[in-house]
Amino acid sequence: MLRIEHFYFVLAAFLLYAGWRNLRERRFVHAAFWSVLALLFCSGELILAASKAGDRLPAQLAGVAVITLALLAARMRREHIAEAPEVQRRASAARFGHRLFVPALLIPLVTVAIVLAGPKLRLGELALFAAGNITLPALALAGIIAAFAAIATTREQPVQAAIEGRRLLDTMGWAALLPLVLATLGGVFAASGVGEAVASLVSAVIPSDSRVACLLAFGLGMVLFTIIMGNAFAAFPVMMAGIGLPLLIQRHGADPAALGAIGMVTGYCGTLMTPMAANFNLVPAALLELDDPNAVIRMQLPTAIPLMLLNLLLMYWLVFR
Repeated sequence: MLRIEHFYFVLAAFLLYAGWRNLRERRFVHAAFWSVLALLFCSGELILAASKAGDRLPAQLAGVAVITLALLAARMRREHIAEAPEVQRRASAARFGHRLFVPALLIPLVTVAIVLAGPKLRLGELALFAAGNITLPALALAGIIAAFAAIATTREQPVQAAIEGRRLLDTMGWAALLPLVLATLGGVFAASGVGEAVASLVSAVIPSDSRVACLLAFGLGMVLFTIIMGNAFAAFPVMMAGIGLPLLIQRHGADPAALGAIGMVTGYCGTLMTPMAANFNLVPAALLELDDPNAVIRMQLPTAIPLMLLNLLLMYWLVFR
């Protein structure tokens, strides 16, 4: 049975490869950063098992590793990593044309196919995926399939996938971890009672009997929290626990599915406006070597603001039907 933990070991192997390459190139901070992160992915299962047995030491070591990552990230510097000459890259793009998009398109297509067919995928009497936990393993498996598709399309050696992946990883640096860290931060906020504090604050400021006021507080709160934390995944549990569930769903009878779906999209309008979403907004500016690090954000604002307003209208029309 495929579980997400199995793919953690694949990711850990790639991170160790990135650390080894950096070590060979005497980029010791980068080598240590990726190696420590690889150990965290490898040890996840061991930490969980130790926690169930009552031994807290492995989890404490994981906490030390996370602090080490933060200290190393402060010393990481973006440096140019050699890639294929521009003439060669242009010739390759012209030769393959739109076929280069096939591996990327396979990721969502394969993920959706596995999620829909997952419960029926069996090897004899053995289910290939655990019931109720298919999405993440499906996405991970789709990424591996897409990598092999890219190798087949370009007819490159398999090691080239690791080489180019490592180059992109080092170009992004610590920002590659932001989605994971910020999503975890949202869970921490929700568990620590931030959602209840937000609910109390909103109830004191806005008329909670007005569903329009509560809806605006939820939608704009999703955008604001996303701007602050850089990711709608981090904002969603806080705003849903503080406003969405107690005020909109329980008091005003909003449809949970519509509220959650459109609320997430509304939150991502904030992603388009914030440098905290470094992997979306700052890394592309660095990759394109733009003089203004906020150039991507400036170009996205004319799209983000009308889209936010449209999503607020859609929520009003759809969640109370």
